[in-house]
Amino acid sequence: MVDLKDSEQHLRHVEKDVLIPKIMREKAKERCSGQVEDFTKCCKDTGILMVVKCQKENSALKECLTTYYNDPAFYEECKMEYLKEREKYRNTGIPTKKRLQKLPTSM
Repeated sequence: MVDLKDSEQHLRHVEKDVLIPKIMREKAKERCSGQVEDFTKCCKDTGILMVVKCQKENSALKECLTTYYNDPAFYEECKMEYLKEREKYRNTGIPTKKRLQKLPTSM
């Protein structure tokens, strides 16, 4: 099990400032999927004028994402997810991407 206090002392700069925020962005995009879809649709429908015509959708998307980025509980959730993945990697030596790939079947 991951001990929060112990793991906090061992987080490197790149983990705190790059890897955990990356998880936060991915999860926030999933949770704001409605706003992402609205903004994407608006951009596709308006083409070059998207900067002017999609301000409402862009603002809604930014507001949704910012809400998650500024939520300390959401940060802790993403940090715990990262720490679990890091622990699995340290135990197995296999990166997450490779663990999730299907193993080839023999013929």
